[in-house]
Amino acid sequence: MMPRADGSEGELLLVGRVARPHGVRGHVIVNPETDFVEDRFRAGQVLLVGPEDRAEPREILDIKFHLRRPIIALGGIETMDDAEALAGAELWLPQSALAPLPEGTFYRHDLVGCDVFDTRAALVGRVTAVEGTLDRSLLVVDGSVMIPLVETICLEVDLPARRVIVNPPEGLLELYGRKAKPPQSGTSGEVEDGR
Repeated sequence: MMPRADGSEGELLLVGRVARPHGVRGHVIVNPETDFVEDRFRAGQVLLVGPEDRAEPREILDIKFHLRRPIIALGGIETMDDAEALAGAELWLPQSALAPLPEGTFYRHDLVGCDVFDTRAALVGRVTAVEGTLDRSLLVVDGSVMIPLVETICLEVDLPARRVIVNPPEGLLELYGRKAKPPQSGTSGEVEDGR
């Protein structure tokens, strides 16, 4: 891993983007990219601001929320011009700063890249994104198939094995013009995805 502008190493996780300035004192409105808005955006939290390879640390000095969107004051950003220069800037946290989640709850970045199989071990595809809110999350499989991340459909999530076992309701995969590919006999646990 390469050192970053703040001197840290490791993977960074996107937690938001600056939407636009708010007021004349350097505050900015943030479009959050996290389900844990209150945890990620709080006074005293240090965010890395800017492109991932050049992000610079800035402390949140003040915060308020409007319609679940944070409005924050960052250290060193004191005028409307300073805030306008941040429009579109990415806001990051080191993965090491994230707390463990309760059982049955997963960080989106942990699910991306997992292979999805049905209950007969047929490959459905690979998770390319997770969309929606914490209580209404959807696994996006191969960029187009949306599978609700609920216990009755996602029966098992095995992060170490990078595998999700699903029991999709009848017609869900067909809705997307898809059908799970049956496992090939004679393989040693590997399933070809046929993409």
